[in-house]
Amino acid sequence: MIKMGSASKGFIERSRIKQFPDLSGLNLMHAKYVTHCFPKHSHDCFGVGVVEQGALNFYYRGENCVASSGEINTVNPGEVHTGAAAGESGWMYRMFYFDADLLQHFCNEMADRVTSLPSFRSGVIRDNDLAMSIRDIHVKMLDGYAGRLERETLLLKMFSRLVRQYASDPPACKKIGAEPTAVRRAVEYLDAHFSEDISVSTVAAVACVSPYHFIRVFSRHTGLTPHAWLMQVRIHKAQGMLRHGLGIGQVAAATGFADQSHLSRVFKRILGYTPGQFSNCVQYAKPSQR
Repeated sequence: MIKMGSASKGFIERSRIKQFPDLSGLNLMHAKYVTHCFPKHSHDCFGVGVVEQGALNFYYRGENCVASSGEINTVNPGEVHTGAAAGESGWMYRMFYFDADLLQHFCNEMADRVTSLPSFRSGVIRDNDLAMSIRDIHVKMLDGYAGRLERETLLLKMFSRLVRQYASDPPACKKIGAEPTAVRRAVEYLDAHFSEDISVSTVAAVACVSPYHFIRVFSRHTGLTPHAWLMQVRIHKAQGMLRHGLGIGQVAAATGFADQSHLSRVFKRILGYTPGQFSNCVQYAKPSQR
């Protein structure tokens, strides 16, 4: 079991929420509770999250459940439940709340046809790898550094895994082939529109395949997700701009990054050094003007 952190006694309770207009019905919440107790209630939407610290005790489907640090908490629409700390140090968790229409959309994408709406079988899921994935996606989306392509790609993969492994009546995924023409069209589009906040549906339409099918085909053919490919293109473009003497802030804006810090993080992750180090090296290597 992973250890995401330990809650400290007397920690101030707090909560933070964020909505995504381009993903209808999706809300994110990051909260810390110590003494707060949720009474019996239900939601008109689904909830999926991960406990980061402490443990959550809740009544769900006729039994008392405990979701500890590193475990996944789920709730189906209309299911009555409670919520309280399982210990005196409270609990901290990250939650995704989303309408049934959004889950239905993702399930239809997975099957490439209209499917029945599934429900999650258990209120607590013990899957260390998936829990870390859910947390990482939540952090990226809440902190604002994930563009549309990354958000949609990550969510499609997250929902696909949740539904296939932990939901009742999961849809069968359509089999995929190589489809080199679809991938070529997508690559050409990403290379030409690298600075834009591109959506999965836009690139999939260019490739003439469904969004979920597109992500799987693209990843199998190139070895990278569409978002990873886009980041690679942006970094190569950024290198060229830095060679021509543009400032790091200018380059970040011109290549589609959220800000200079975002560019620096991705630049170092891919190349192993920062834009500043690269820029200084390039400037130092230029022949002096006489």
